[in-house]
Amino acid sequence: MNAPSPDRCVDIDDLRLDAALKLIAQTGQPPERDLMSTGAFVQSVLDALCQLSSHDALTGLPNRRSFAEAMERELDRVARSGDIALLLMVDIDHFKRINDTYGHLTGDEVLRQVASRLQDCVRPMDTVARFGGEEFAVVLPNCSYAYGDIVAERIRQAMDGQPVVLSTGQSLPLTVSVGGAYTPQWVRSQADVWVERADRQLYRAKREGRNRVCMEETIDTVVSNEEKELLFGALAFQMGDHFDPSARTGNAQSHRP
Repeated sequence: MNAPSPDRCVDIDDLRLDAALKLIAQTGQPPERDLMSTGAFVQSVLDALCQLSSHDALTGLPNRRSFAEAMERELDRVARSGDIALLLMVDIDHFKRINDTYGHLTGDEVLRQVASRLQDCVRPMDTVARFGGEEFAVVLPNCSYAYGDIVAERIRQAMDGQPVVLSTGQSLPLTVSVGGAYTPQWVRSQADVWVERADRQLYRAKREGRNRVCMEETIDTVVSNEEKELLFGALAFQMGDHFDPSARTGNAQSHRP
């Protein structure tokens, strides 16, 4: 049997984990060292730190860093598959007024409730994140134009239709503005461009009176025969005469109803 390598014989007390453990303890679920082997304990600390670094401490949603990774994954998938994805930017209307009138603790309570309602409005496959301040973002993979409109309006109504009930028992009316943009099919776009397009629609919703949804206008797209050959040429070469590009993409236009 080979002798253990030196890096597997590190004394856990030499790792200086006090600062990390204090940080993890704030989550209310610190790892219990006495119940774990050394390896399992260190792994639990690493997992907890990864969770902290990728999620918003107030709402528990993925944070902006984690959301950026989700967008990149979706943009890669869209470029390969040609499916449609939607990015929604959601901003709480007059949030500064809430903080100024009721205090920042009430503002925090509002943010937590909005985060919970957003998650109730989307599918398990969708990603909801706190983008910054009172702004949230949602990525919806494989999202048709009709379904995207429905979800965006569902989000708006979920806020407008039910006041936030504070811990004091007081009811606080709340509305949000929503802006949305779809990914271009078969194109590897950039995440910051996608955000900018959705933000532009969010600002339009604000300008037009708030408590509304504004979606970027979509254009008809047609995949030509030449484009099909470029997209599926390699596969056609592998499959020979058994491959028909038109059977994969069809000639139908993609449009918004």
